[in-house]
Amino acid sequence: LPSTTTHLFLNDSIPNMSNNIPVVQGYALNQSHAPKAQGGYVTAGGGGGEAMIENYGGDFDGYKGQSQPKKFNDVWAGVLFYAHLTAMIALLPMSLGAQGGGDGGNGVAGGITYFVAVCAIFATGLTTVSLGFMMSCATELVKLALFFQIGCSGAVAILMLISGNILMGVFASLGFLFTCCYAYMVWSRIPFAAANLNTALTAVKANLGLMAYAYIFLFVGFAYSLAWTTISNYVLQINGNYAFLMFLSFYWVQQVLSNTIHATTAGVIGTWWFAPAEASSCCSPAIGDSFCRATTYSFGSICFGSLLVAIIQALRATNHYLRSQDDDSAKLLACIIDCFLACIQGIIEYFNKWAYVYVGLYGYSYLDAGKNVVTLFQNKGWTTIITDDLAENVLFMMSVVNALVTGLVGFLVASMDQNIFANYGFDSPGGVGFMFGFLVGFVLSSIMMSVVASAVNTAIVCFAEAPREFEANHPQLSNEMRVAWRQAWPDECGF
Repeated sequence: LPSTTTHLFLNDSIPNMSNNIPVVQGYALNQSHAPKAQGGYVTAGGGGGEAMIENYGGDFDGYKGQSQPKKFNDVWAGVLFYAHLTAMIALLPMSLGAQGGGDGGNGVAGGITYFVAVCAIFATGLTTVSLGFMMSCATELVKLALFFQIGCSGAVAILMLISGNILMGVFASLGFLFTCCYAYMVWSRIPFAAANLNTALTAVKANLGLMAYAYIFLFVGFAYSLAWTTISNYVLQINGNYAFLMFLSFYWVQQVLSNTIHATTAGVIGTWWFAPAEASSCCSPAIGDSFCRATTYSFGSICFGSLLVAIIQALRATNHYLRSQDDDSAKLLACIIDCFLACIQGIIEYFNKWAYVYVGLYGYSYLDAGKNVVTLFQNKGWTTIITDDLAENVLFMMSVVNALVTGLVGFLVASMDQNIFANYGFDSPGGVGFMFGFLVGFVLSSIMMSVVASAVNTAIVCFAEAPREFEANHPQLSNEMRVAWRQAWPDECGF
């Protein structure tokens, strides 16, 4: 291994030992059953010889990452995040005291809890079942997602024109034509997206325990949102100048939760790719190990990248105050600033999407992870390939479909027990039940689909680095991906 500390304990000589054995968080990737310690001892050898190699990360060679030693990266960001959380927790009792309390509406709250629980259980089961359906019909779903995208853009254009908003109708019509042209241009890449999606779905289905962590983080995010609402109302009543800091707190926590799941998924999918014996069950060791790394050694890196996005999101939220002004020039300035910030946010989020794959796979620091994965794609000539988002269209469409079905369940529950929303003054409890059911279904389905999206990104990175290991461990999926990639990108794929 280049640039690594290596200790060899030989029984015999070691023939033909590779200089580029890739390692993911301490797994020796040329072994079918690799040990689990990051930076620990791994074995290699052949022809009766054995070696014990203590792997610690070296310099990135531009083509394969290497497991980094166990250390806390970007510590300052993690410390700052916990300090900010401590300040928010300290403010919570004062905020609750200032708000006062009351015990009214317990019966209504119980009814709503029952309603949300029914919708949540149904949505979770439906989304889990949909994974198998997506695996069996991946190609057809990619095609359907393109038509879904065309239909949505066409519906928006028609609604704008019917409502009399001619200008927005014209822009929406141009968007419809652009979507049609886009579908025509990418139609030949449908097998490519389907192969990537099928590989990711297979890996996620083999490690469904990932969803437990995702749902736990959803609950944590929901609880923090409730606490943040109380705290922000209290703080802003005292001094409205703290609006930016309150927005920053909210977005930072949400970004950290989301990116922690992203990095955890990357670690699990990487293990499934290289050492499937360690990542092929609902409660596989790889899930717990990857989660522990993401919340300890790599947590500072997750906080770092999340902070950058949160700052832009907080600036955009603060900027929206300008839109409430009567001055038209201020509104125009606010729109220009918001457009500029949205572009910056998109760039950082795109960078993070790939950077956190390397954080989860190898334990790099945030900046090193982003630099290395970008270098990898540049060296492979894949900078165009990674912009393909057809698989993400499928995931969004499935989230909407699952949400619609859950909305129907919410409609039935609310119609059978009209007292659930009775005290809120709604004329149509069934309609309200559909809307709330749709929201619950969309949120829960989106969480699971976000895990699949992270798995797709990880699969692309691993395929760039180690197609041979994929062929050895998952030959059928490897053959599907090779055929599809050659068809879609004959010059870029390189095999």
